[in-house]
Amino acid sequence: MADTETIRRQVQSRAPFSTWLGVVFLFVLFGAIVLAVIGPAPRGNNYEQSRAEKRVEKLKALKESNAKQLSTYGWIDKNKGSVHLPIDRAIELTIADLSAKKPTVAYPIATPEPQATGGTVAATPPPPSSAGAAPASSSSPTPVPRAP
Repeated sequence: MADTETIRRQVQSRAPFSTWLGVVFLFVLFGAIVLAVIGPAPRGNNYEQSRAEKRVEKLKALKESNAKQLSTYGWIDKNKGSVHLPIDRAIELTIADLSAKKPTVAYPIATPEPQATGGTVAATPPPPSSAGAAPASSSSPTPVPRAP
């Protein structure tokens, strides 16, 4: 009986003073860490204004860098042989390249047929053999038949 009584007292006993002192010390330590991190940050009236000025300076530098890259020649990767060139010259080269190519007929894109339960797939007819020639039967391409 004495053993159960001593166990009951130990379970119901209050925490010792040193435990409470440790808890208070931890709270004070946490507060000191928070003040050390937040305290030195400048939060005056001109804080937002100085951040805005820094953003404007970064934006101006970025625009100058982009303008320089769009108006000059330079290497992107010398080992691979890739370069950047002025945008006006790139437009001229692209127009010359596209004007040298003959236009081809753009056939309609056939939609895939739904698969049957038997596992067979319906094949779409191949386009005409000559890439530049239009179908002779009519001015518009023939429609692709669909399975019901």
